Amino acid sequence: MTRRILVIGATGHLGRVTAARVANAGWSVVGTYFTAPGETAGERLDVRDSGAVREMMQRVRPDVVIHTAAGRDDWRVIADGAAHVAAAAAALGARLVHVSSDAVFSGRDVDYDETALPDPVYAYGAAKAAAETAVRAIDPTAAVVRTSLILGHGRGGHETLTHELLSGRTDGVLFTDQIRKPVHVDDLADALLELATNGYQGILNVTGPDVISRYELGVLVAQRDGLDPALIPAATIAERGLRLPTDVRLQTTKAASLLRTRLRGAREFMAVPRKEPMRAEPAADAGRQQSRPK
Repeated sequence: MTRRILVIGATGHLGRVTAARVANAGWSVVGTYFTAPGETAGERLDVRDSGAVREMMQRVRPDVVIHTAAGRDDWRVIADGAAHVAAAAAALGARLVHVSSDAVFSGRDVDYDETALPDPVYAYGAAKAAAETAVRAIDPTAAVVRTSLILGHGRGGHETLTHELLSGRTDGVLFTDQIRKPVHVDDLADALLELATNGYQGILNVTGPDVISRYELGVLVAQRDGLDPALIPAATIAERGLRLPTDVRLQTTKAASLLRTRLRGAREFMAVPRKEPMRAEPAADAGRQQSRPK
């Protein structure tokens, strides 16, 4: 019998790629959407509605649930939604893989392994930290994946934002002092699929190995896509008077020993020229100031 994976948030960048790669691996895939259906998302779901989550889970009866929905500015989507998904999956006995973020950290300690406790400094990070706590309390057997900036196929938030800034369609800057370890969406999706079946429990950091600033990453995007990196507006977080995480480096020693998937560095996967001209897609979360963790 073909096993079934439910991908929550299958119209997002990560969810869409995850659903496609899971299907290519031979699984039966059901994907959810909130606003509009997509090729990999045919089930409408509002994760803020615990009853709707329970009903859909009982009807679909997945063996595995991969929760990728983000809900950038909505605590109820991020924190409450994660709790609803975890409770429904646990009641069904389904394996849960929950995607979290390096936004749970302030950057004060720079290097963070899986034992590090969240110390968020802004609302999105606090909501993601609350989601982690809920998931781990409800289902201690779940895998909670902390990741960083997700790029790939020209659809990552940072890729879109770089194009928006260079075209003048949005105002803002790329921060020179906001340091992360980006990951390619294909690599992250493959890691999530591995975690769907390998039984790992608890937190796992899954990022690429390269340490790079948001500004430097924007330069790589521009160079890859034939744009002028000299036109990218840059600043520091302090210059903009913001309180955001600065240098956050998720340590991935455990992931390297556990996963078969090779997690490529940004300088490697961004160096490959695209075969077709790229057209950036507007993103609702691109923001007027670059401040998102993904």
